[in-house]
Amino acid sequence: MPAIYPSTALKNRQREIKGLADTQVVYITENGHGKYVFTSERVLERTIQDAVDEALYEERLRQALSESRDDFANGRFYSSREDLAAAVERERASHA
Repeated sequence: MPAIYPSTALKNRQREIKGLADTQVVYITENGHGKYVFTSERVLERTIQDAVDEALYEERLRQALSESRDDFANGRFYSSREDLAAAVERERASHA
């Protein structure tokens, strides 16, 4: 569950908020609405890297799905493990 504090807590509960910000993003509200985020540089860098990693993973997955749909549409698929194993053997033999 995310840490959420009103902006007044920055004055009254500064040590607590800083302690949390060392390990996670802390959300600061004004008048009951989200307004700011507070976190350490280390957590910010990790959060950004996690978002980049996730976006790259999603792009690789999208590309793989696109390629597999294209393969299927163009008849490049195998209906059994035996057919696949035979195709692998033929491919290996052609590169030997």
